[in-house]
Amino acid sequence: MVCPDVTITSDEQLIRDLVARWFAASKAGDVDTVLSLMTDDVVFLVPGRPPMRKQEFAALSSVPPGVTPPQIDGRSEIQEIVVSGDIAFMWTKLSVVVTPSGGQPMERAGHTLTVLRREDGRWRLARDANLLTPVPRSTV
Repeated sequence: MVCPDVTITSDEQLIRDLVARWFAASKAGDVDTVLSLMTDDVVFLVPGRPPMRKQEFAALSSVPPGVTPPQIDGRSEIQEIVVSGDIAFMWTKLSVVVTPSGGQPMERAGHTLTVLRREDGRWRLARDANLLTPVPRSTV
């Protein structure tokens, strides 16, 4: 959410662009692009499981040849971005829908707290605390 009297800095815009690229690549099934948007030492914190590193993220995101990848769609509402030198953080309201091939859509929603680091002039995701929980399906 951006208030009309708030100026977005170039770093904030670059971070917003990173989020948009992440969503576009996820939707397109472009795992390599998503991996390029994170640091090599990235850590994902997700409820109910141990921290996940980049290698595990890549393995879980890869789809074997001949297998139809799941459809991924989502929406991110950035609530705040704070930049301090080569480190930034943001918190977002996030909703993601994953539809496996031939399966029912699964929606998760909630908030994330993300730490980003500037490397070689580019912002990359370094730490992510993902507090998404399942959204009950409507039975109507």
